[in-house]
Amino acid sequence: MKIARIRLFLLRQPLRHSFETSSHRKSGIEHILVELTDADGRTGWGEIAAPSDPYFGAETTITAWEIATRYLVPALLGAEGNEPGDLETVWGRIRGHEFAKAGFSGAVWDLFSRTEGIALAAALGGTRSEVVAGVSLGIEPSIDELLTQVELQRTAGYPRVKLKIAPGWDVQPVRAVRAAHPDLDLHVDANGAYPDDADSAAVFARLDDEGLTMIEQPFAPRELVAHAALQARIGTDVCLDESVVALGDLRTMIRLRAARVLNIKVSRMGGLSVARAAHDIAVDAGIPVWCGGMHEFGVGRAANVAISSLPGFLLPSDVSGSDKYYTADIVDPPVRAEAGRVAVPSGPGIGHEVLVERIEREASRSFDTAAADVRDAALARG
Repeated sequence: MKIARIRLFLLRQPLRHSFETSSHRKSGIEHILVELTDADGRTGWGEIAAPSDPYFGAETTITAWEIATRYLVPALLGAEGNEPGDLETVWGRIRGHEFAKAGFSGAVWDLFSRTEGIALAAALGGTRSEVVAGVSLGIEPSIDELLTQVELQRTAGYPRVKLKIAPGWDVQPVRAVRAAHPDLDLHVDANGAYPDDADSAAVFARLDDEGLTMIEQPFAPRELVAHAALQARIGTDVCLDESVVALGDLRTMIRLRAARVLNIKVSRMGGLSVARAAHDIAVDAGIPVWCGGMHEFGVGRAANVAISSLPGFLLPSDVSGSDKYYTADIVDPPVRAEAGRVAVPSGPGIGHEVLVERIEREASRSFDTAAADVRDAALARG
């Protein structure tokens, strides 16, 4: 594979239902799509799923666009290799910016698997033909509205529901959902919103009585010691998300016993290669993993489905059907869930046709190395 052309597209899609977390509420999603073309004219697609605002982490679509055009594109243009890892090494000296790297990693893996004529899942080492999907529900204006949303997802066949929580929206809504659905696979996600204090300890002690599958990221990302202390106090599994960015973070989590479950989020960890390595480390440590999402469009969602086919993904992943969030997808066929399960595509690459004309037409911003002055490419590759 030799990368001959790179295009970027900034695309926004409205959400079917607005989504609120502990930090903010959003009605639409804006992501960057990456298209790589090799010297033989084959293409691969990836998705930079960075949020628009710096609430989940430091990266945003603005910073990702800058890093992509200024550093990643010049580093990758003209680079060649036989394996995805060969091409991913070109951005090895760029610190951080995992979301931006993940979009390019996804495109490299899609191009590689299409070149080999195999499914992305097979290229990654996946073993499943379908994956169990869960859904994530945001903070609603009232408990009644939350119960309506939970019922909708249960009717759609999803076996697991994740509830976003925040101080003041935690014990009561969880108890209401549990009372209405006593057999539901239910877990909560705080996105690091709670301080490590006595009030929070009391909240988690009460949630510990609700039969939750896990409590995800209760404290801030760097509070690994606080997570370890909480895990030692409660029976419910603690799951880490924002705390684990690099493989070293995962090793620290394991050493401290800071959590018993890992959310592997491809974007947060810098791409499919790192996500696969995290899976392997977790499996060796006896830690179940699942794939978290960032409201990806079809390109990123298909990559999540592929990584979720690996054997260590033992819990339902955030790979619900595209129609859960969007009226129309940017891939054909759209990602679909049947009775809470998503089929793993068997066709080459991500297994979906990317609707290029729609992306070109609707993008608010684009970049094309065929038309741009891409400077210092050789210098960037080092």
